[in-house]
Amino acid sequence: MIYKQVKPHPALADYIDAFWTTTSGGKKLVSEKILPDGCVDIILNLGDDCKTDNGAFDIKTGKTYLVGTMKHFKIVEMKPETKLLGIRFKPAAFHSFYKFTSLDQITDITVEFEKKLSPNLKQVILNPTEYLNQFFFNKLTQPKHILLPVVESIQNCKGQISVHELARRNFITVKQLERNFKQYVGISPKEFINLVRFQFVLPVIQNKSSEGSLLEIAFEHGYYDHSHLANEIKRYTGVAPTRL
Repeated sequence: MIYKQVKPHPALADYIDAFWTTTSGGKKLVSEKILPDGCVDIILNLGDDCKTDNGAFDIKTGKTYLVGTMKHFKIVEMKPETKLLGIRFKPAAFHSFYKFTSLDQITDITVEFEKKLSPNLKQVILNPTEYLNQFFFNKLTQPKHILLPVVESIQNCKGQISVHELARRNFITVKQLERNFKQYVGISPKEFINLVRFQFVLPVIQNKSSEGSLLEIAFEHGYYDHSHLANEIKRYTGVAPTRL
């Protein structure tokens, strides 16, 4: 699978992580494991049909889809002529462009996105980056919640913070935090904290030398012990840390 991404215009950088494209890169059906990242994506299929959600959902040619925040990995199956283009929104930033009742309704699933709300496929094909920058700049509004700095604080401490401490630092109650995360991120603050911690520990495990033990890595990243780390890694990736 061939994956490429470009960063959005600086005016969108606080809300959109990247515009990306992916193709199978070969002449055969390709299966790829996608790991959770805490983001919501809009996906446009510019090529042949493909399957996502572990084979349970078809992404049709010429259609646009909304992918909810993931709590588990997904398998995507791509044909040789499949080409996907995506807009990856930073956590809690989707509502800066779209009104949506609550993102917890689409957690871990893919749904077809309304055509009238979607970027124009013909314009995307002609000049993707310039067109998408202008399209989303025109839709940008200031969010009516305070989660963007909360998300940033979680990322700054690498997911090593409790929900109660997070609420205290941001002058919000735990109940408000729970409600806002489910509505604007799609998962609970505890689940998001765990996901951010996983994102920081994953490259450490993948690049660890033979000298460093998994127990040491677990303690350094806020896990109780080796077993706790192993269970979290397997939950997000489907495999044990030793197989990464």
